[in-house]
Parts: sequence; structure tokens; C-alpha cells
Amino acid sequence: MFGKLESSLVKTLDRVDKLMDRLETLLPLLPPTLPVNDWTAIAYRWRRHRGAGRGFLQTVAHPHVIRFEDLKDIDAQKNRLDANTQQFVAGRAANNVLLTGARGTGKSSLVKAALHRYANQGLRLVEVDKADLIDLPEIADLLATRKERFIIFSDDLSFEANDPGYKALKSVLDGGIAAINDNMLVYATSNRRHLMPEKMSENEDAKHTSDGEIHPGESTEEKISLSERFGLWLSFYPFGQEQYLDIARHWVTVLAPQIKINSINAQDKLRRAALLWALERGSRSGRVAYQFARDWVGNVPLAAPTMPPMAPPKASQRLPKKRAARASPHTSRSVRAPRSAK
Repeated sequence: MFGKLESSLVKTLDRVDKLMDRLETLLPLLPPTLPVNDWTAIAYRWRRHRGAGRGFLQTVAHPHVIRFEDLKDIDAQKNRLDANTQQFVAGRAANNVLLTGARGTGKSSLVKAALHRYANQGLRLVEVDKADLIDLPEIADLLATRKERFIIFSDDLSFEANDPGYKALKSVLDGGIAAINDNMLVYATSNRRHLMPEKMSENEDAKHTSDGEIHPGESTEEKISLSERFGLWLSFYPFGQEQYLDIARHWVTVLAPQIKINSINAQDKLRRAALLWALERGSRSGRVAYQFARDWVGNVPLAAPTMPPMAPPKASQRLPKKRAARASPHTSRSVRAPRSAK
């Protein structure tokens, strides 16, 4: 009887081993578990898990903190972006924003400053790389049921003719079959006004010849159709010398408030160093001014710490004063020599 039980147990264990072997071969084919989205954060990065075939929101533990007050000489752009973001946070109608222009003039910093100002009112920022723009419909579906207000931020954006993210962004901005989320806007920065390269050869092709295009203007319309879907355009221009110096002085005072540059000599020294820095870099942008300020502040020698005045010792710690010995009347008076007899 025991022999039969033992043989049946052996057969059962063999079957279990074979089943486990099959499961081990199937485990790599199963999609991995994605991280759970942390909705308590204020800034995210969109990340795609290649094995899962889906994306998730990666929390930014330490967002870049910058204030509107730190952005100098772009007051017009700052006021318009602030007003648009305030409308969006308040639940009113607002536009997608395209920030274009010279490099290092504060385009990305302006978006980060908006997050810093309105994060306590429910504003959230989701940074999406250019390669992941094809996931915008998936991101929109993920954010549609949330009560927060989300800005999709794509920095330094530009496209070539066959980029897959080009049409995905067009569809999300305007033109797709799905309705646009009320709680989501797109803020994009670029050095190109229309987000795509414009070549001189395109003007040469616009000729009414036997093998030319019948409607040459339509190719140009296709290129500018994406930028036109941003309701608000903000243009940034290169800074002049005085604007650059103003930004450099501001960042020096912000990074090191203890450094005094009130004297004429200190201001002249700072001015000369800032201009030399810009000359070496070949640019007078706000980014270059900030980099100069960091270098200047880092090279200023630290002042020697002043020792605080010593407190008077306590009564119990005072040394006893030497008392002057009171001379007796016999010793205090000088002994006169006896007068010699006359």
C-alpha cells in the first residue's frame, strides 16, 4: 500500500516540476509591473517602459525652483504667460503656449516659474521628451480624470519632415477625434518659430513649371500648421549689454546677499569681469549671466569670521581682588630721623 502511495507521489511531483519549468519559460513574456503614479508630487517626467509597452509618470523629487522675480528684462512675456496660467488654474479658458526665440533668454525658466507660483493651487508639470510625443494621446487619457491642472512641457522642440511626434502633437493640440482635456495644456519651447526647418530650396521649388507643384504654397502651409495650433506665441530676443549686466548683478545679489557691490569700485570690477566672461563665451544671454554670477560668487574669498565679544564672567568665577594692606599707624607714617642736637 505504501509503495503505491510513494509511486503516485513521485508522479505528482514530476508533473509539478514540469509545470514549473513551463511557467519559468513564460515569465519573461509577461509584461512587467509598472510603478504606481504618485499624485502627491508637483512635477513628473513621462517614461516609457519598453518591456511593458506602456508609459508611466516618474516623480521629480527635486523640481527646479525659480521665481518670476528672478527673470529680468522679459516683463512682457512674463506677464502674458502668468495671465494665461492664472486663467488655466482658475478653470477658465486658456491657450497652449509656444515660446520661441534666442537661446538662453528664459523660455524654459518662465515655465518653471509658473509651476513654482501656482503649484499650491493645483498646477502640475509633466515633462515629455520629443521622442515620447507619440504617447500624448495615452498621457491625455491618463490625466483626463484627475482634478489637478496639468501642463505638458516639451523643451527645445523641433521636428524634421518625417518625425512621428509631429502629427501626434498636432492631433492633441487641435484636430483629433477626441475632445481636448479641460485640465491639460501644452507649453513648448523652441529656437525655431515654426518648429521645422525652412530651406531656401523650398522657394526655388515654388515655380510654375512643367514638373513643379501645382499649389506650391500648400507645402509651406503644412509646415506652419503646427505652430498655428498654439494659441499664444511668445517671442524672445537677444539681450543687449546693459540688460546682460543687469541680470548678472541680480544673480550675484541672489546667490550671495552678503557680497556688497554698492561702491563704485566694486561695481566697476563686477562690470569688467561680466563683460570679459560674455566675450569669452560669445554670448550675452541670461544663461551666460547666471553662469558668470555662479563663478563670481564662488571665487569671492570668504571673510574671516568675527569672534563674538566675550561675556563678563559670573560672580562665582571672578578672581578675588587683591586688597591693599592697611598699614598700621606705626608703619604708615614715615619715621623721622632724630634731629641732631644743636
